[in-house]
Amino acid sequence: MFIAKVVGNVWATRKHRELKTYPLLLVKAVDPCGSGKFSGDTALALDGGVGAGPGDVVLVVDEGGSARKVLGAPRCPVRTVICGIVDQTSSGDEVKKYA
Repeated sequence: MFIAKVVGNVWATRKHRELKTYPLLLVKAVDPCGSGKFSGDTALALDGGVGAGPGDVVLVVDEGGSARKVLGAPRCPVRTVICGIVDQTSSGDEVKKYA
């Protein structure tokens, strides 16, 4: 799992039948408790039903078995799914608010 910011939408003219109801989004990992700067590469992720959009800070599952459990689709060909929108993070005395 990692925390990321949604940086864009993706449109697909064709999708696997299991993926047709899920929006595709571009996410980029961020440092959750530090400066909030980007700390990784951009990745493609399915919105797992949380209603995320560009600008949102989200929790991302990046493992196939867990991603399929989040979607409730055991045969879905997926690896990376957005499973939550992050309001804030905390580490020790430091609290970082996103919402």
